[in-house]
Amino acid sequence: MAKIGDYIPIVGEGVVNDLKLLSGKLKGKVIQNINSTSVGGGVAEILSHMMPLMKDMDIDARWDLIKGGEQFFGVTKKFHNALHGMPESVTEKDFEIFTETSKKNIEEVNIYGDVVFIHDPQPIALIDKKAGNKWIWRCHIDVSAPDQKVWEFLRGFIDRYDSAVFSAPAFSQKLPIRQFLIAPSIDPLSDKNRDLPQEVIDAVMAKYGIPNDKPIITQISRFDRLKDPVGVIKAYKQVKTYNDCRLVLAGGGASDDPEGLQVLNEVREAASGDPDIHILLLAQNDTEINALQRASTVILQKSIKEGFGLTVTEALWKAKPVVASNVGGIPSQIAHKYSGLLCHSIDGASFAIKQLLNSPDYAKKLGENGREHVRNNFLITRHIRDYMLVFLSLYHKEDIVYL
Repeated sequence: MAKIGDYIPIVGEGVVNDLKLLSGKLKGKVIQNINSTSVGGGVAEILSHMMPLMKDMDIDARWDLIKGGEQFFGVTKKFHNALHGMPESVTEKDFEIFTETSKKNIEEVNIYGDVVFIHDPQPIALIDKKAGNKWIWRCHIDVSAPDQKVWEFLRGFIDRYDSAVFSAPAFSQKLPIRQFLIAPSIDPLSDKNRDLPQEVIDAVMAKYGIPNDKPIITQISRFDRLKDPVGVIKAYKQVKTYNDCRLVLAGGGASDDPEGLQVLNEVREAASGDPDIHILLLAQNDTEINALQRASTVILQKSIKEGFGLTVTEALWKAKPVVASNVGGIPSQIAHKYSGLLCHSIDGASFAIKQLLNSPDYAKKLGENGREHVRNNFLITRHIRDYMLVFLSLYHKEDIVYL
């Protein structure tokens, strides 16, 4: 794993020195992160890289998981969809399942942190164990227009926290507690984002039988309806009428997402009969994801809803031209026609892709602008700084803290 000093060539010595200064002010505090899975999804990915860096700066940061069975994660997936504003039938039985599993976790999870940092709705009920410590609820999803029944249920827990953290201004809700706006980040030195030799890229493409004889359009994401993989195929087919190209749909699943296999089957059915569509189910291999992105001509993220969209951040960091939906936190990453192209529909996505395929110099410039935007705003060093400031603010309520 990288050390904090390894980031100096990327972000500058001043940034790293500031982080070390802030970390010293947290000496003696235990930061306990709790979420529902250690594999799959942006939360687990961020924590897996953030924990070692915080420890490298002598911050006592730890990471624990709750437990939940198939029924519980089926319910929390419903919550996830409903909070994104998608039509979802959440019943009283669902709330009972959530409550019963939460009671078991309340009994079994050891709370020891001076700061307890709860990520997303799955472990939210642990607030029942609040004592003299500080509690933060971190919402990683788009709750700009949530289902009110689910949101009000969760409000019974959220209102008891000391602070809440959201990823974008549009996600903020009226709450009686302090709120912070903190965008997620990527680790530029991780296997998913570091520079790769061309031979590694070529080997990955050969492994999956993807020739480089024509432009490659790629979407990397979980097989989730909110990522609209079937819509991606429809956009590709429109492009294919004018520009001969290939499509790569690659991703995996998260252990707390029970719908993944069903969506994957829908994608396979929509792609049937086209040898230029490559559907890859990846087993959490970050180097392969990195190689697929670097081999792509255009990267797409056609989400219907999106918390932030770290796959967009990853693509921009690799200086790739990106076409992405104008939803969630994506517009904070892509300034339209400057660091990428935003779209609102299948037709819009196909038009933008064709524009990039037909204007390679323009596509290259967008990619270069996107990389600098990520360097300045969405790297893990900025993210750690923001979190440390939030932790410190919990002990200085009379102060205004600007992040």
